[in-house]
Amino acid sequence: MPRSKSFALSLFVVCLLVGASFAGAASAHAKLVSATPAAGSMATPAPTELKLKFSEGVELKFTGVKVVGPKKDAVATGPATLDPKDNTLLIVPFKAALPDGKYTVDWHVLSTDGHKTKGSYSFQSMQ
Repeated sequence: MPRSKSFALSLFVVCLLVGASFAGAASAHAKLVSATPAAGSMATPAPTELKLKFSEGVELKFTGVKVVGPKKDAVATGPATLDPKDNTLLIVPFKAALPDGKYTVDWHVLSTDGHKTKGSYSFQSMQ
C-alpha cells in the first residue's frame, strides 16, 4: 500500500475513534444510582432528609424533588443542596417529621453535561 494511502487510512481510523468517544460522552445522562431511604424500603426511624446519588454531577439550579405523602399531599422540604465534596449527591431535608405511611419521591435533574433526566420511587416510613 502506498504511504499516502496508509496515512489516509490511519487518519480515518483515528477520526472514527475520536468521534465515537465524543458520541459516547455526549449521550451520558445522570441516572439515580442510590437513594436514602432506598426505593421500596421501610425507613425506621422516619428519615429527616433524602439523599439522592446520581451517576454524574447535577446542576442544582435546574434540579427539583417533590415528595408526596400517604394522604397524597405534598411534603414540605427545605432547600435542596449538593454535598460540598460531591456534586453527584443531592440532599433534601424534610421540614417536619414524617408520619407513618407510603411516600413517593419524584425527581428531575439537569446533569453537568446538559442532559435532563427524571424518575420516581417510593418508600415506607415508620416512627
